[in-house]
Amino acid sequence: MLERITLPVTPFAQNCSLVWCSQSRKAALVDPGGETERLLAAVAERGLELESILLTHGHLDHVGATGELKAKTGVPIIGPGRDDAFWIDALAQQAQMFGFPPVQGFAPDRWLAQGDSVTVGEETLEVYHCPGHTPGHVVLLHRAQRLAFVGDVLFRGSIGRTDFPRGNHQQLIDSILHTLLPLGDDITFVPGHGPEGTLGEERLHNPFLR
Repeated sequence: MLERITLPVTPFAQNCSLVWCSQSRKAALVDPGGETERLLAAVAERGLELESILLTHGHLDHVGATGELKAKTGVPIIGPGRDDAFWIDALAQQAQMFGFPPVQGFAPDRWLAQGDSVTVGEETLEVYHCPGHTPGHVVLLHRAQRLAFVGDVLFRGSIGRTDFPRGNHQQLIDSILHTLLPLGDDITFVPGHGPEGTLGEERLHNPFLR
């Protein structure tokens, strides 16, 4: 079984997820945007072994602690899609743009693409390319538990911004309608910010999808 907790970090209240395999106690941090010591404490408190960092996209509020976590733990950085490399290369400029203190740079150990999968202990997450908010944005799906980590593609009652460099509104809508929603109405999604929801509720009630 995949267990998880949500740890909002940074002034942007970005939802970092600590996920772990209940059998092996191996864990991953999904989108560690900041507050490195707090995230590592959450891993230690549960007696977990951190084995990877998983990134949905390259925006600073989702990756800000990644370089420091890598330096402290040595675990591989997996994701996002290669088309987000320009965001990761521009971390220093992002910190200035968003008013963040300087962050440690990094390079992913593995880029992700549509059809890939990643493991957390004995559990598997499927990878879906969902561009629009950023060009290399990916979504991670645990099919057995009907759970998706969607980054900033979709929120309860809203969708991701597309006014950043290489954002594309129509591409984002297409990603939601043709990649996310077909996964099933019963999928619970963990967004990058704000409360969780289900794809069925968004299909019926999200005003941006009508």
